[in-house]
Amino acid sequence: MKIILFDLDGTLIDSTPAILESFHVAFESFDTPIPNDEEIKKLIGLPLDIMFEKLGIDSEKKWAYVDAYKKHYRPISKAKTSLLPFAKDAVLEASKIATLGIVTTKTARYSEELMEHFGLLEYFEVLIGREDVTHPKPHPEPILKALYKLNYKNHKAYMIGDTCLDCISAKEAGITPIAVHSGYGDKIDLHNCSNIVLENALEAVRFIKTK
Repeated sequence: MKIILFDLDGTLIDSTPAILESFHVAFESFDTPIPNDEEIKKLIGLPLDIMFEKLGIDSEKKWAYVDAYKKHYRPISKAKTSLLPFAKDAVLEASKIATLGIVTTKTARYSEELMEHFGLLEYFEVLIGREDVTHPKPHPEPILKALYKLNYKNHKAYMIGDTCLDCISAKEAGITPIAVHSGYGDKIDLHNCSNIVLENALEAVRFIKTK
């Protein structure tokens, strides 16, 4: 049996409106100038604390910004997040050929709530979020933890994601990365990070079916 791990943002879901709004609120909460939306979007996929640091927030203040972000994000997340085109089909098709997991830098609790909201949580055997690891992607720890929970023993295993963070993490964990163009990763960068680059998660699953 194969193992397929999915990233969330930009791979299965589009939560851009919720993310941007929550960043705006966090910066407004501390009377800090709001960064350009494109600056924020380029960082999606990184943990929130690192995103705030890269957006100019001092390390000693970043957790207050993260808390303000999360306080706003949670109540709006379901209404302002949607499944990407073909995402549901990708999960359903993948479930027929593989054991499935999610590896994300989002908070696991929020991720589980979103997947349940979309009726897809039942298809995943494991979900690894930011609070489940010490070292998030691109470190291999999140993927290695997911594989351990899935009792990985030399099965064919794949990580489908939209950024180089996903691809590097997969390579370091010893599994095959598949990059997709559906999210936030720069297309040129993705081709440098993975030998397999496809349009979306469904194409990635169909590729895996042939292996």
